[in-house]
Amino acid sequence: MSELLSQQLCLSDIHSDPSETQKETKNALDQLFSLTIQYRSSQAYLDLLTFISKFKFYSPFNAFLIHTQKRGAAYVATPQRWLNDYGRSIKSEAQPIVILQPMGPVMFVFDVSETEEIPSAKNIKPLPPEIGKPFEVQAGMLKGNQLELVIENAKRDGVRITMTNDGSQSAGLIRWARINQPVGSQDVLSGYQKNRKPLFAPFTVKYEMFVNANGQSPGAQYATIAHELAHLYCGHLGTPDIKLWPDRQRLNHVTEEFEAESVSFMVCQRQGIQTTSPEYLSQFVKDHADIPTISMESVMKAAGLIESMSSQRLKLRKEKR
Repeated sequence: MSELLSQQLCLSDIHSDPSETQKETKNALDQLFSLTIQYRSSQAYLDLLTFISKFKFYSPFNAFLIHTQKRGAAYVATPQRWLNDYGRSIKSEAQPIVILQPMGPVMFVFDVSETEEIPSAKNIKPLPPEIGKPFEVQAGMLKGNQLELVIENAKRDGVRITMTNDGSQSAGLIRWARINQPVGSQDVLSGYQKNRKPLFAPFTVKYEMFVNANGQSPGAQYATIAHELAHLYCGHLGTPDIKLWPDRQRLNHVTEEFEAESVSFMVCQRQGIQTTSPEYLSQFVKDHADIPTISMESVMKAAGLIESMSSQRLKLRKEKR
């Protein structure tokens, strides 16, 4: 599959219009996702999600591309970084890995196994700990202000998150709001940031999310929010604008839940948060030889977006004209 992307990248030598190159690159990615039949096996798909969850120094999307091209990868970097930071050169027969580049089409990176030490190199950094223990996961509870950030950032898309006091078998729910109405940030946070300046307020409610806070840890609440946002960003509720996320209504319940659990699994595992998603997916593997017909692209994009929403203040969406 790396050959497909490499061939597509070479077209940039023919076209002078960057937008044409980006369009062709996207077409190559569409073809890549259409070839993911290798992940139809439930076990192969679970192995993929586990790899992405533990390969957390790259985005879920890029971790997927790395796994597709080199499943045994431990740590990847550009040739310049290997040389300047670690005093290592790329082997002559090295196999490049193609990933997406911010503000550009694609870039080439190489796994540590495709590099070798330069004896004369000086003042270099030691190899990252991920190389020695690339799949070490530090399990634990939610750290920092991820929960507060994801609640605030959800308002960019008109999502009002309300904490409830339901029974133990109820986790969460997201749905279209009955009416669109502006509300203040204090109505949404339910005590988390009442004394802090809100990020976005007021805003128009388009979707309502209810999260059971009864006896649930912040980590469990975060996992529920990630699951419900996955339903939204995978397009299960439709979309106000297909440029934001797809319209994929009328999927069957099993497919929707499988996609949402996949997203929650990756997002939480990459942050060391223990959830019930691994048990759900493991049980599915035991009960089914193949996974449902899902959109791998939607799952990866949703996971990447929710992860970004949990780590930084995102800019407001531009109004549709």
